[in-house]
Amino acid sequence: MRKLRIREMALADCDRVAEIRVRGWQSAYRGLVPQSYLDGLSVAEDAERRRGHLAQAAAGVVNLVAEDPGGEVVGWACHGPYRDGDLLTSDAELYAIYVHPDHVGHGAGQALLAESVARCAAAGHGHMLLWVLKENGRARRFYERAGFQADGAEEPFEVDGTDVPEVRYARALPR
Repeated sequence: MRKLRIREMALADCDRVAEIRVRGWQSAYRGLVPQSYLDGLSVAEDAERRRGHLAQAAAGVVNLVAEDPGGEVVGWACHGPYRDGDLLTSDAELYAIYVHPDHVGHGAGQALLAESVARCAAAGHGHMLLWVLKENGRARRFYERAGFQADGAEEPFEVDGTDVPEVRYARALPR
């Protein structure tokens, strides 16, 4: 495995992170969400949203990127307080993690997840939770290998008029 550098995301990373996020959706969710929705995703529009989210991030929200040895950003993760509706709890939540499809399987996702887990544990969170599409077997196996387990909670999620339910995964964080 090549040595990756995990660092906090900067405003200058927003275009690349948007590309990673959009290409990640188009790759990971093919066959799970309507293809018309995936085809309509815009890197430029997503980059603008990333800039807004980064500039107005709530307390405790952390955006991380993974850089390969050449300095190319190949992955992105975001975590913060767990959201229970409009309430924030004392647990942590992995809001998102994406690796550019050309770099999947090279350790960037594992490195980003490990860093998010370590930072959430250091911040005093007892558990980390996340939501994943119920039918996304690859992602579910990825989280299970990292010590997460489905906890029985399910949530409806709709994409372009199609139901794509999510399941919640959780793991205790080291003290």
